[in-house]
Amino acid sequence: MSARIYGMGKIRSWVKCFVLAITIASACSSTLALSWQAGEERMIADGAPGHAGGRLVVALRSEPKTLNPVQAVDEPSRDVIRCLTADLIHINRGSLKTEPSLARSWKVSNDGRQYTLELRRGLRFSDGQPFTADDVIFSFQVYLDEKINSSQRDLLVVGGKPIVVVKVDADTVRFELAKPYAAAERLFDGVAILPRHLLEDSYRSGNFSQAWNLSMPPSRFAGLGPFRLKEYVPGQRVALERNPYYWKSDRAGSQLPYLNEVVFQFVPSEDAQVIRFQSGDTDVLSRFSAENFAVLQKQQSMKGYHLDDLGPGLEYNFLFFNLNDLSQKGLPEIAKKQVWFQDLRFRQAVSAAIDRDGIVRLVYSGRASPIWDQVTPGNKLWLDEKIAHPTRSLDHAHQLLQSAGFSWNNGALLDAHGNAVEFSILTSSSNAQRMKMATIIQDDLSQLGIKVQVVPLEFHALVDRLQNSYNYEAAMMGLVSGDADPTSEMNVWLSSGETHLWHPNQDKPATPWESEMDQLMQRQLVTLDYAKRKLLYDRVQEIVAENLPIICLVSPNILVGAANRVGNFRPAILVPYALWNVEQLYIQ
Repeated sequence: MSARIYGMGKIRSWVKCFVLAITIASACSSTLALSWQAGEERMIADGAPGHAGGRLVVALRSEPKTLNPVQAVDEPSRDVIRCLTADLIHINRGSLKTEPSLARSWKVSNDGRQYTLELRRGLRFSDGQPFTADDVIFSFQVYLDEKINSSQRDLLVVGGKPIVVVKVDADTVRFELAKPYAAAERLFDGVAILPRHLLEDSYRSGNFSQAWNLSMPPSRFAGLGPFRLKEYVPGQRVALERNPYYWKSDRAGSQLPYLNEVVFQFVPSEDAQVIRFQSGDTDVLSRFSAENFAVLQKQQSMKGYHLDDLGPGLEYNFLFFNLNDLSQKGLPEIAKKQVWFQDLRFRQAVSAAIDRDGIVRLVYSGRASPIWDQVTPGNKLWLDEKIAHPTRSLDHAHQLLQSAGFSWNNGALLDAHGNAVEFSILTSSSNAQRMKMATIIQDDLSQLGIKVQVVPLEFHALVDRLQNSYNYEAAMMGLVSGDADPTSEMNVWLSSGETHLWHPNQDKPATPWESEMDQLMQRQLVTLDYAKRKLLYDRVQEIVAENLPIICLVSPNILVGAANRVGNFRPAILVPYALWNVEQLYIQ
């Protein structure tokens, strides 16, 4: 449930579900059915029964980078992997509450530091091999291995110590925490259980990061999700087929999933995705612009599809500057400009000059909300109402720049040494909305005398610059969390976090305010009282708004569409918006 780079890569009335973070209530109960195999404990899924058969076609903006759930950070990879894997305890995207998954029940010790999970018996991976506690032990060993550097690891370290996983017996696993964990149930969501029999050799040999690439034979892949890998055609598609060993059934007793096949087609532009959806070539559409929503809306009654605007989600789009340590990178020209970027008054001036309302109007046709910190209006439980929402002010921006030693000559902004202030903004060439935002910001900042160049890059090249080479001046990105709880953002706000974008993987906090943010995020992690946790995370939001490591801009509404023939389509505002219940989707 950790935060993902959106494209690489959250709520409505669900306040009470977080108060139950440690007290396990109705989530612990599920109806079990013994069928198909002796001793096989299946889960009965809620929802109306559907019809078996059929093929669902979905478009992806880019090809997945991997099918390895431990290594995947880009959203196309995650979209495919979610259909192939399963977790122990799951956050139901419809109810936003935790529910049993591979674990049929669990108990919490009185001190809140031990979780004992009873696994479903008799389950098998998609290759027919049995699932046992050994697979759970192996999976968490991999996720917690510092050498593997998984994005989930930050969530699995409590009180400064990794969670200890103990095998009680073949069907029981105990998780031991150094301190009580405020969102302990929710940390299991999205931690896909791996097949030890297929991956242990690559892990022991040190080749785990190369395991499960897209070129592997489908027979080398196995998961516990509703589908299994059928074929990968480079540049065209990934096809999944029904997992014959899947462990859920509907209320009528029919085994899920209903669909025979799910096909992810690679369609590199949004406009092309919309055309394919409009023509019926694809069945589900999400993450598309308000402009295309308006176009599709005019024809939905005639074309056999329907659209939904779910309101604000958990995505936040932002601009940020290169604040990394470049001493070992050999980038002297960028290092010179960091003198500007590191000055808080410069970042404040840039923020003051950006017309957020204009972005909402021009890029999203009003289907978005302006934001000034990372918690969006959709996340009602954790939103800090005290965060100021200042209107755009070029006068204030001028004052800030003057106080920082900048001046103007013939309208051009100059620094204290007489150098013209200009920089580039990198953004993903495949994200039309972000490209438009960058262009609007380019115009907004020109009114301060700042020359901005917008540089579109292929997404994987963009991520490489941000996380590896640090060869950038400024960038525009979006993050979206798999859960609304602050814990899902540990990998973003901890200074050592993998997705701490402005200066990732720090050995120690580079600034006092980052040190304070580290302490706050660690404290909220082990604070059980919601009101006290809220105060801690409010302060994190305030630090972001005050210090602007990222300049938050807008949160778009969740827009989705589906062909009318797709049954049980119930979109949600947590990722994956449209396919969270893919095992229950069917063709009418």
